[in-house]
Amino acid sequence: METSRRPDHQPAAPVPGGPAQSPAEPVLAGRTALVTGAASGIGRACARALAGAGAHVHVVDRAGEAAERLAEELGGTPWVVDLSEPDLVDTLPADADVVVNNAGIQHVAPVHEFPPDRFALIQRVMVETPFRVLRRTLPGMYERGWGRVVNISSVHGLRASPYKSAYVTAKHALEGLSKVVALEAAEHGVTSNCVCPGYVRTPLVENQIADQARTHGISEDEVVGRVMLERSAVKRLIEPADVAEAVLWLCGPRTGHITGSSLSMDGGWTAN
Repeated sequence: METSRRPDHQPAAPVPGGPAQSPAEPVLAGRTALVTGAASGIGRACARALAGAGAHVHVVDRAGEAAERLAEELGGTPWVVDLSEPDLVDTLPADADVVVNNAGIQHVAPVHEFPPDRFALIQRVMVETPFRVLRRTLPGMYERGWGRVVNISSVHGLRASPYKSAYVTAKHALEGLSKVVALEAAEHGVTSNCVCPGYVRTPLVENQIADQARTHGISEDEVVGRVMLERSAVKRLIEPADVAEAVLWLCGPRTGHITGSSLSMDGGWTAN
C-alpha cells in the first residue's frame, strides 16, 4: 500500500513564529507488515510493535485461535497457515512493505540420531518459507521503491551448538538468503537484515530447556545456567519485546543504509 509520505522522509523544521506542527505520525503509518509465527513469542511482540508504529499487520501462524485473537487486538488480518506446506505459503498476501520472517521449530538430537524427515521439515519452515514469502513480496516493494525485510535469525546463525544440526543449518541458510536479498534489493530502496538473539523467553525456548534436560541428563535450572547462558556475559534470558524493538528500529526512518547486516543480541556470546 503506497502513501504520499514515506517513513524515510523527515518533516521540515518548524518556521519560527509559524503555525505549530501536528504530532508526527507513526513511522509505519500506511504501511503493511507480514509477520510469520506471529501468534506467540518473538512474532507476537513484533506484530504488536509494528502495529503500534502504524502498520496494518498480517498475522501468520498455524495456531488459528491465537492468530485470530491477536489480529483482532491489533486491527490486523489473520492468516491461519501451516508454513510447512509450500502451496499454502504461496497463498499469503504479496502486498507487504515489511516482512518479518520469524517462524521456527526446533528438534534436539545428535546428528547420527537426527530423524531425516524432521531435518527436512525444519528446512522447509525456516528456509524455504522465507524464500517463498520474499519471492512473493519483493516485487511489490520494488514497485513502490521502499521495503524492509527483517529475518529473525539467532546466535545459532553465527555460531554452532551440539545437537542442533537442523536449526543451526537453517539459521545459517537464512543469514545467506538475507544477504543475497540485501544485494539484489538495494537499488529498489529495500533493506534486508537479520536480528540474532541469544536465548529469548519464548515457548520454543521453554521446550528446548526440557529437551536439553533430557538430552544431558540434568535439571532444567542447570540447562539455563550451565548450557544456555554459559557463553553469555549477560546472565538472563532476553525478552521478546526487546527483540521487537530492534526489529522496529530496522524498519524506521534512519536505517536506510543498514542492509546485509546481522544484529547480535546475544548478551556477549559471540564476543567470546
